[in-house]
Amino acid sequence: MADDDTPKSGAIKEKLIRSKQAWARDGRLLTGHSAPPAQRLPPGQRKVEDWPVLDLGVTPSVDPKKWKLVCDGLVQNPVAWEWDAFMAQPQVTMTSDIHCVTGWSRFDNAWTGVHALHLLDVVQPAPDARHIVFHSHDGYTTNVRLDYFADGDVLLAHSWQGQPLEIEHGGPVRVVIPKRYFWKSAKWVRRIEFLAEDRPSYWEVNGYHNEADPWTEERYG
Repeated sequence: MADDDTPKSGAIKEKLIRSKQAWARDGRLLTGHSAPPAQRLPPGQRKVEDWPVLDLGVTPSVDPKKWKLVCDGLVQNPVAWEWDAFMAQPQVTMTSDIHCVTGWSRFDNAWTGVHALHLLDVVQPAPDARHIVFHSHDGYTTNVRLDYFADGDVLLAHSWQGQPLEIEHGGPVRVVIPKRYFWKSAKWVRRIEFLAEDRPSYWEVNGYHNEADPWTEERYG
C-alpha cells in the first residue's frame, strides 16, 4: 500500500500511457457531435451491462482497518477520517450512470457513501479554494474544479449495488462524479487536496482533456 504520492512504475504502466497518448493524438472515438445531458448516452459511447476494470496495471491492497481519508489544503477544518469515522458520517444512496473515456457507459449504478456536499460542509473550503486534486493509493492523481465536486450527485462511495465496493473497482472508497468521464472519479482515494490554482494531473498531462464533459466529447486536450 502506497503511503506517498509516488506513482507506481513498470512496463505495464508505461505501455498504457503510450497507448492512451496515441488515442489522444488520433482522436479515438470522437464523433464531432455534442448532445444535451438529457440524451442519456453521450456521443461515441456504447451501453454495457458489465463493469470493465481499468487501472494503471497495479491494484493496491488497501485494508479498510488501515485506510484513512485526509482532506487538506485550502480548508478551514482539515480532517483525517479513519474507517470508523468515515462510516459514522451521514450516509446516502444515489443512482447514476457512468461514462468511461474508453467508450463504454453503464446505467443505473446504485452507490452508497458520504455525499460530497457533507464533506464540504465539514471541511469548509477557504474563499480562495477553486480546485481539487484527488490522490489515490496507487499513485494516481486527477483534478476537478471545486464546483464540479460540489454537484448534487457526487459522493465518496464505499458500496455499489448494495455490496461493499470491490478492490478492483476502487474499494474501500472511491470518488464518483457522474457528469465527468470516469477517469475523474478516482479509485482508492486517500487524500482530497483543495487548491486555489488548477493542477492538471495524471491523464490530464498525458493528452486527456482537463474538464472531461462526456456530452461535449471532452475526451482529449
